[in-house]
Amino acid sequence: MSSQDKKKIPDDVKHSAAGGEICPDVPLAVRMRPRDLEEYAGQSHLLGKGKLLRRAIEADKLTSLILFGPPGTGKTSLAWCISRITKARYVALNATTSNVEQMRKEIAAARAAKASGGRTILFIDEIHRFNKAQQDVLLPDVEERNVVLIGATVQNPFFSLVSPILSRSLVCELKSLSVEDIKEIIGRAISDKERGLGALNVHAAAEAVEFLARSCEGDARRALSALEIGVLTTPPSPDGTIKFDLAAASESIQKKAVLYDRDGDGHYDTASAFIKSMRGSDPDAALYWMAKMLYAGEDPRFIARRICICAAEDVGNADPLASVLAASALQISEFVGMPEARIPLAQAAVYIACAPKSNAAYLALEKAYAEVENETVQEVPDHLKDASYKAAASLGRGKDYKYSHDYPGHFVQQDYTLRKVRFYEPTDIGHEARIKQRLDKIRSGK
Repeated sequence: MSSQDKKKIPDDVKHSAAGGEICPDVPLAVRMRPRDLEEYAGQSHLLGKGKLLRRAIEADKLTSLILFGPPGTGKTSLAWCISRITKARYVALNATTSNVEQMRKEIAAARAAKASGGRTILFIDEIHRFNKAQQDVLLPDVEERNVVLIGATVQNPFFSLVSPILSRSLVCELKSLSVEDIKEIIGRAISDKERGLGALNVHAAAEAVEFLARSCEGDARRALSALEIGVLTTPPSPDGTIKFDLAAASESIQKKAVLYDRDGDGHYDTASAFIKSMRGSDPDAALYWMAKMLYAGEDPRFIARRICICAAEDVGNADPLASVLAASALQISEFVGMPEARIPLAQAAVYIACAPKSNAAYLALEKAYAEVENETVQEVPDHLKDASYKAAASLGRGKDYKYSHDYPGHFVQQDYTLRKVRFYEPTDIGHEARIKQRLDKIRSGK
């Protein structure tokens, strides 16, 4: 490459992940790496205003850092961004291709730089692939701050890195990027004329951007790679515009586009079909609509909430375990994340679809609401009022209250409203049949 050509390359794309010079046609994901924290998308729990990591970077007081999280969440980009902000030498290694000899060579150069008043950021990608002996090589120089170590890994570092490195490092978990984060990154890449695709006069359809943002599953690198290949392989129209539409987006990311607009009919119609399939005891249909939602990038928590509602409203006391299973599916899906979250969601959806159904508790609540709304609101009977304070007895609070557990069968006839009300009518289905049997006995006074 001639010196003239080098001058044309923006400063922020002159170095690859390995620290060497690159051509302007390097991957879009590399070219669009953020130059400062304002351009960095996502990870507000770490880099939001006033957060510890942001304060450490801006104050230039960062020692060593371990970043872990899913692919494409910005681990390498954050290391590169830190090096630009702190004006430190940036050396990048990959644990899959580096060895001890190469590490020692880079550390020796870092010591020489330190002697001259400089600092070196040693970025090690996939650091979990270093064995214990290789990790131990880093310890003395991390301890003496000859290098600022930034390690990146997709694995939990508390299981894959040695304790001495962890104790000397700030460990930060990066989360999958949100759909809005990805859309922001895509938009910047389309409009940036210097590093991105802005010079190509790209017109990206909103549904295409939305589809990419959802299909990449929080991976910015995957989204930008799909955008780049889709734009560069789409012939321009007669007016010179490259129209990046939904079909191009679907082809470029190798995932079928499913008509599912998150805020429109596709979203609400599919969710409605999902709930009605569970209510109608069709597990196969329920799984189909759930698969469509997940495939289209729906938030698993939205699906889990629908399952919980259906368990309470449509299964109810016919099988009380349905609500327990639905709540567990919600908790587990939030804990494990996608793609595994779909497994407990499927289990719960199938169980609820196959369970006996009763909406008696829901109908009873509706009747109670109507009573409160339309009739004179009843006062609490004196014998049911709180009698825990000193003056309660003098006010007649709790007088003549009958404690159920003092009576045979732990039940005694007693009025619990001033005006008799009756809302709950249990069915003869499933577990609710047993509830009905006991309630009929109580209500009959036998």
